[in-house]
Amino acid sequence: MMEAGGSIGQDKMQRVYEEMKTPYKIGMVLSEEGCNIDCPNVFRTSDGQWKMVYAKHIPGQIREGYETWIARSENLIHWETEGKLLSKRTAGWDCCQADGGICLIDTQWGGDCRVRKYDNKYWMTYIGGALPGYEPDPLNIGLAFSETMEPGSWKRLDNPVLSTNDSDIRDFERETLYKSTVIYDEGKHLDAPFVMYYNAKQKGLWIERIGIAVSEDMIHWKRYGKGAVIENERSDISNIAGDPQIIRFGSLWVMHYFIAQGGTAYDTFACSEDLVNWTKWDGQPLIFPSEGYDRIYAHKPFVLKHEGIVYHFYCAVGDKGRGIALAVSHIS
Repeated sequence: MMEAGGSIGQDKMQRVYEEMKTPYKIGMVLSEEGCNIDCPNVFRTSDGQWKMVYAKHIPGQIREGYETWIARSENLIHWETEGKLLSKRTAGWDCCQADGGICLIDTQWGGDCRVRKYDNKYWMTYIGGALPGYEPDPLNIGLAFSETMEPGSWKRLDNPVLSTNDSDIRDFERETLYKSTVIYDEGKHLDAPFVMYYNAKQKGLWIERIGIAVSEDMIHWKRYGKGAVIENERSDISNIAGDPQIIRFGSLWVMHYFIAQGGTAYDTFACSEDLVNWTKWDGQPLIFPSEGYDRIYAHKPFVLKHEGIVYHFYCAVGDKGRGIALAVSHIS
């Protein structure tokens, strides 16, 4: 097991901020009238095409809830929908909710953004639930897999891989489990090659924190540690630390995530040397509400660097509904 690491110095944290800040907002890049579009994660295929997997929710639909879709782009700015990857099933624990994100995307900052296969398959974790509506409790984490990224090709395990009914559940996650990201750690710093970060909600006052689970085979998962590794350190008000994304930046691990409290939400980051002990950035957010289309929330990050430009995709909520917006480090 990894020994506890120390805090990251302010000079290193500032360097990360300067490298990853994106002050120029492009605007909405993926939206659909009458729908909620959410939870972007972006990668590149072997032929150089960009793909975005995202969640789509249509209010008022029968068995209303999230499903998982995929879009493509040639330039990371203009996106065209390709189809649906995960549908709500007709029965079972995930019959109303299926909000997925691709696992094992290259974490290297400025890397190729490719997706690693394991056991000759692509993998996806997803938020699943049996109640209709917008993310109603309880939600659990499921797993899907496919030999291709094509719509219609994905299969799912019958049961959740992490559930609020598990015997090893921790106090911070007893109400519901939310968005997860899974990375491949070749060095097995946590004694397993596959590491999952996910946010979850406690019972009682609405507070979400980020915790860890690990796996040897992508199918069987166990929780790591006794509690959360990222939280907002407020137990007297409703607040969220959620939707983690993990990046390898030199000798550091960087976690992009969002904070929601006080009626707003914004993206920030934390840094670690050991994947367990995280130093949170206490400066200006990487993304925060400033425009009409993101005036309520600017949150749920997916950040990458390509050909010298940093692209920060996020969920924007404002006068154009809920959709995916983009900010960049500079305009080429």
